[in-house]
Amino acid sequence: MSALDALVPKNEHTFDRALRVLGGAGMVAFAALYDAPWAYAGLIFVVTGLAGRCPIYRLFGIKTCTDCG
Repeated sequence: MSALDALVPKNEHTFDRALRVLGGAGMVAFAALYDAPWAYAGLIFVVTGLAGRCPIYRLFGIKTCTDCG
């Protein structure tokens, strides 16, 4: 078990991850096109979606994947 797994284990289902990456990328594109700095918060969704780990899910004990241990 890695240190990252101990801190924030994988807790996102593949569908959840895909939605996060697509939605986050859309927010970043919106930020770039329309000069909306708040939309760069979409990077958080992209990173958590790619990693499959959400610290907020961990905080509230949520796990959307069924095979994540």
